[in-house]
Amino acid sequence: MIEWKVEYILFGVIAFQWLVYLWNEYLTFRQRRVVKRNKTVPQELSHVLDQETLEKARLYSLDKSTFGFWQGLWGEIEMTIILLLFALPWLWDVSGNVMVICGLTGDHEIVQSLIFMFFGSIYSLISGLPWSIYSTFVIEARHNFNKQTPGFFIKDTLKKFVVMLLIGMPILALLIYIVKIGGEYFFVYAWLFTLVFSLLLITIYPSYIAPLFDKFTKLPDGTLRTEIEKLADSVKFPLTELYLIEGSKRSAHSNAYFVGLIKKRIVLFDTLLAGFHPDNKPKEAPLDNPRVAQDGEAEPAEPRPDEPLMDETKSSKTLKGCTDEEALAVLGHELGHWKLWHMPKNFLISNINTLLCFAVFGLLYQRDEIYQAFGFENSKPILIGMFIIFQFIFGPYDMVLSFCMVILSRRFEFQADEFAIKLEKEGKLNNGGELLKSALLQLQKDNLSFPYTDWLFSTFNYSHPPILDRFRGIDEAKKRLLNKAS
Repeated sequence: MIEWKVEYILFGVIAFQWLVYLWNEYLTFRQRRVVKRNKTVPQELSHVLDQETLEKARLYSLDKSTFGFWQGLWGEIEMTIILLLFALPWLWDVSGNVMVICGLTGDHEIVQSLIFMFFGSIYSLISGLPWSIYSTFVIEARHNFNKQTPGFFIKDTLKKFVVMLLIGMPILALLIYIVKIGGEYFFVYAWLFTLVFSLLLITIYPSYIAPLFDKFTKLPDGTLRTEIEKLADSVKFPLTELYLIEGSKRSAHSNAYFVGLIKKRIVLFDTLLAGFHPDNKPKEAPLDNPRVAQDGEAEPAEPRPDEPLMDETKSSKTLKGCTDEEALAVLGHELGHWKLWHMPKNFLISNINTLLCFAVFGLLYQRDEIYQAFGFENSKPILIGMFIIFQFIFGPYDMVLSFCMVILSRRFEFQADEFAIKLEKEGKLNNGGELLKSALLQLQKDNLSFPYTDWLFSTFNYSHPPILDRFRGIDEAKKRLLNKAS
């Protein structure tokens, strides 16, 4: 058996953490240099992207980069201090003292672990709150993305914290119990438990968890709904529900996704669609009989049938969000992910990785040196073993896996783009390729994404290819399909 020297383990972990941080900062430096140098619109986008929008995107990118640098630096310093001062064993002892005060004596490792998790979660919440506040109310607000009030932010943060504990603590308790009673093959039972729970979470999330944080309404009847249902039916997508999410109450950023294990629901952000984007509505819309929401915030009355949903005085260039045709192209891309089994493939990779991690954990978690290196001289708590092994010992492996998943994700994106073009060739999606490019550009403008990227930075960090690469990929896919047809 390999002998591990206790004095080397902790400092090796800290050194690797800092090496990873410095590597990421080097990549960020490369991207920041690209952002600083490029102040003109790319030639490929000169006909659709104006100089003012590019400059806004450039400044937004620089602000996020600066914020990310200081947040990342503090995170590394904070973790180094926690490890060097042996804060983990101290908090474990505090959790044990709280347990004794509550009248529990003897071996109650699961209870002590839950107390440890509770205190650790409170510390993480408090230590991360200043960064979250600054990001939301300074960075995002400065660039007109933040839509949250302080009250909404506080309630949302507390709800996330409570839901995380309500879900996380039972999972932790059952995992520790499985490790304790599972015997030699506990890692198989632990993996099966996480597999079943993840499937359960996928099933209940859309109906019971997501509505706790955002308002969902059925997409109104009309041309868009009809065309989406027609498109979904053409590829045999099992669409059961089509919802609009009030994302504009939280942020001006836009998104679309589908969820569900068997019965699928498509969810569109109101900021994705030009017809529902709040910034496109008339500035002086009447507010007859305003309602008061349950959270105490006023809500405008429902628009009258003759009231325009969009400000008709705005030109198409100033409207935010995608047209209905562009939104259909985006959904054609998303349906490609489903048709090509991208989600099941990711799910399979994730679960193989989970099984491997639990198996390696089973080989390591009883080793005294691992616990002693982090200050645990007289105990080997399972929770601490999980934290040390999964968070630190697996560091190099996680870095390699993360890089591979980014590469795979980019490949999936190109494949989904090509699927949307195939839908066009099959007559199921009108002008799918060009409309997809138009939609990507509109989302790029609305989200102030900077079009220039450093190749090394994007390779390690962008799960979605940069927009210029997407455009080239779409054009190449159209040529390939045209050559096959001929």
